[in-house]
Amino acid sequence: MQVLQVQLAVQADPAEVSRARRWVRDRLRAGGIDQDSQVAETLVLVVSELVTNAVVHTGRPAVLRLLLPVDPATGPAAVRVEVFDTSCAAPAPRHAGADEDATNGRGLELVELLCERWGWYPDGSGKRVWCEIGDPDAPCPLAVQPVAREPRVASVG
Repeated sequence: MQVLQVQLAVQADPAEVSRARRWVRDRLRAGGIDQDSQVAETLVLVVSELVTNAVVHTGRPAVLRLLLPVDPATGPAAVRVEVFDTSCAAPAPRHAGADEDATNGRGLELVELLCERWGWYPDGSGKRVWCEIGDPDAPCPLAVQPVAREPRVASVG
């Protein structure tokens, strides 16, 4: 399977999250993925959550990477999202609890609910948080992870 890998540098500013969402929509459109599809809507939401976590919780720039199938018409394929930041702190899933008005604590919970697979692993001077969206039985495009370290994986199930 051929895969298009694209990435965006994100500054340490919460306003960058909306730029990341627009960028993802543009990449999906260019890749021939229907903007109204459930996969597209899920990707935009998940990217928003992961970039927000990277920027808000680390206060540092991040890199957003998408790995998209070149021709989605050839069959099902998982789309992979990766966000690299320079913090070594592990992502800490929290739960907003019963407070419906809480504005924090749902990001990784949403990622867990919406993605087939997600996880994180140390990467150089920081970490990479990743997720896969799409057909859970489809091959993952370029699921490259370091050989020397075991990734931390959270599976939905």
